[in-house]
Amino acid sequence: MSTADAPKKPRETDDVPVPATLRKSLKNRHIQLIALGGAIGTGLFYGSSESIALAGPSILLAYLVGGFAIFMIVRALSEMSVEDPKAGAFSYYATRYWSKRAGFISGWNYWFNYILVSMVELSVVGSFVNYWFPAIPTWVSAAVFLVIICAANLLGVSKFGEFEFWFAIIKIVAVIAMIIGGLAVIIFALPTASGIKASFANWFTLEGGFLPNGLMEQTKDGTWTGLLMALVVVLFSFGGTELIGITAGETEDPKTTIPRATNDIIWRILVFYIGALGVIMAVVPWNTIDGKSSPFVQIFDSVGIHAAAGILNFVCLTAVMSVYNSGLYANSRMLYSLAKQGNAPAYLGKLNAKGVPVAGVLTSAVITAIAVVVVFVWPEFAFNYLMSIATIAGIINWTMIMFTEMKFRKVVAAGGAPEDSELAGKSGKEALDAIHFKLPFAKVTPWVVLAFLALVVVLMCFSASYRIAVIAGVIWLAILFAAYQLTQAKK
Repeated sequence: MSTADAPKKPRETDDVPVPATLRKSLKNRHIQLIALGGAIGTGLFYGSSESIALAGPSILLAYLVGGFAIFMIVRALSEMSVEDPKAGAFSYYATRYWSKRAGFISGWNYWFNYILVSMVELSVVGSFVNYWFPAIPTWVSAAVFLVIICAANLLGVSKFGEFEFWFAIIKIVAVIAMIIGGLAVIIFALPTASGIKASFANWFTLEGGFLPNGLMEQTKDGTWTGLLMALVVVLFSFGGTELIGITAGETEDPKTTIPRATNDIIWRILVFYIGALGVIMAVVPWNTIDGKSSPFVQIFDSVGIHAAAGILNFVCLTAVMSVYNSGLYANSRMLYSLAKQGNAPAYLGKLNAKGVPVAGVLTSAVITAIAVVVVFVWPEFAFNYLMSIATIAGIINWTMIMFTEMKFRKVVAAGGAPEDSELAGKSGKEALDAIHFKLPFAKVTPWVVLAFLALVVVLMCFSASYRIAVIAGVIWLAILFAAYQLTQAKK
């Protein structure tokens, strides 16, 4: 039989029936935009007001330092994802290279973190819809978008990738338009509402200069401000960048795509955070950015373009949908991975004909729906306490990624690399040198990042709202440890 007559292996797409397995259907363009979209959200469009108020123009340094730390965290995760691309990413790696307990804590921590983040995103989606349709109850908007995103995730991973691709395009176009518009105001010296000439010199000449609140200062009302306190707010703006690792198990060519998407994170931070906020503070005096409206709206309002509020409302609506779309995808894959590890009920590890962990998608959607009801019934309790746990859960997740990377290198050096990896059969320095996408300065970098994360936790203790998060984090870790011991005792 000739090669031409030989039966061809079915392509692993969402539409061709093949044995139930995760499909490697995410293309390079999907991964690039998923990675980019993960770093751009309502935290940039609205949350940047809080960080600017804390640090003034020096917030640019805070984003640079925080962005570098996040970049190294994603590099550590990508080092493992390239060599061993699996669903569940850091939970799988924690189990494989550290311990089953570590995998349990890492996986359930991340799943619950995204449940809470999804809860908040869905609870506010109604406010964006009400901008145009005030008569629609907010709970109706939340229910409709939950069903739409859930349905999209059930269609297959390539459909998820397409949704994220276009969600990210909208956010990117919005930020680039703002940067270009701001630069035009500066270059052509267009008049602004404040009466202050738009110039990058405003970073240094306005009230207090570049570092108006110092590194850390206590105000008359007892609150703390300054560059260091801004790090707390900044760090959480980057939540979601680790989604690159989750996608590795369903990526067509992880050895090429994951490194490219990871390395691009640094310029995304430079352009979309530092570049955008730098232009904003050159056009709009930083001390007039009070958080009552988005600084992105203020920059267009300052030159008379008042339609910006409606445009940004649409962008934020898509950003919220993007966060929930990513959250539901990540959670379903995390439950699938936990089930395969024996750390979750077995039914969560089953796939349908399209390679979708349907039980994981539906379970996460139902739990999120219940959480959204809690928000509507007890909004103050939900936002003050449940979101505190989500806040600290992100730091727990990043901390475990760095520890897991160090464990991964020890296993690889001992000759325990995955059998299907190019590292198989190698040990010691030879194995470590053969790692395809190395974490820079791997002997030192994890400890530097861990020290930085520890500093952020200490800084959180100086803020009344974030102090709750630290206490909640300790309680949450205790619950996870107890839950693991309980499940093992039952077995």
